Order: sequence, then C-alpha cells, then structure tokens
Amino acid sequence: MLERAEIKARAKAVCSENRGIGIGGYVVFSLVVGAISGATFGLAALIIVPVLTVGYSYFVTRYYLGDAQPNIGDIFTKSFDNFGRKLGGMLWMELWVYLWSLLFVIPGIIKALAYSMTPYILANHPDVEATEALKLSMRMTDGHKGKIFVMGLSFIGWELLSALTCGILEIIYVGPYREAAMAGLFIELRDNALANGTISEAELNGEHF
Repeated sequence: MLERAEIKARAKAVCSENRGIGIGGYVVFSLVVGAISGATFGLAALIIVPVLTVGYSYFVTRYYLGDAQPNIGDIFTKSFDNFGRKLGGMLWMELWVYLWSLLFVIPGIIKALAYSMTPYILANHPDVEATEALKLSMRMTDGHKGKIFVMGLSFIGWELLSALTCGILEIIYVGPYREAAMAGLFIELRDNALANGTISEAELNGEHF
C-alpha cells in the first residue's frame, strides 16, 4: 500500500500532466453544486448534491488513474444513472454520520472517516447495493482512519494559502490536487483490502454470501 507522500506525489504528477481537465472537472462540479443549492435554497443538498458527489468521485478516480481523456460529462452521466441507488447510499451514509454525531463530535468524526469511501464505492462499483457500500467502506477503512484524517489535514496549509488568494489557488491547483489524492487513497485502501481478504472481488461485483 502506497504511503500518503507517494499518493500525493502521484496526484501532483497527474495534475501537472493533465491540468486542464482536472481544473475543468473541479470547476464544473463546484459551480453546479453551488448553483443548484442556491436556486433551491439548500434543498438540493438533500437530493441532487449527494449523487453529484458520486459522479464527481467517478471522474476524479479516473483522473487519478491517468485515463488519457477523463470525461467531464461523466460527472453527470454517472450521477443520474441508477439515481435511486446512489441517492440511497449517500443518504444512508449521511444519516449514520448524523446519528453518531449526536453522541458528541468525536464519534461523528470517527464514523465519517469510516464511511468516507462510500461515494467512491458507489461510483466505481455499480453492482454494490446502497447499504452494502457503507459496510464495505467500514471494512476498507478499518485500521486506516488515521491515514484518512492525516491526508485531509495535510492540505490545511494549501487551503490557507487559497484563502489568501480569494479562492483562486483552490480552483487552479489545490482543489483538483486534493481530490485526486483522496481518490488515490481510495484506490490504495480498496486494493489493500482486496489483497488481505478484508473484502472480495465478488462483493465488489454485488455478490452476497
């Protein structure tokens, strides 16, 4: 399993080699989410934004893996294809994060980390059922929640610099870089879980035992 520095180095290389498509995908996703949320007074955050997050997770995973021409349109086609499954999986995740958060902040953070791979699973493994995606994420992240937390924390300096540039740096560099690194972390956690038998290819293909 690659270490955080190696994942970030690969993400940085991908962003350098294919900067335009990375920025384009990030901008389109951010603008659409902002526009829809504003136009619906936040109601879209309950219905549309969760599935768009799944679509963007698919796009950024392909981007990290170095696909020659990852398609920005996939953000939308992968969002609304099998809409109910993706919405159900994301709402199920958000419900459990909320319920755990009622037990104070720390349990909520821990469970948010445990469930954090859910949108990537829903995006990249279309045969996995909505509720099963959450279970697979929990098993995939078992023993690795600290790595996920530190990965997110490692971008705080960049985000502070972005704030000083009124968000310009976020758009042209930090956002695509951070999202590619998080997708890379998903790839590593998934492949590690497959290698050690924590999850199986059959489960990722939607088979139950």
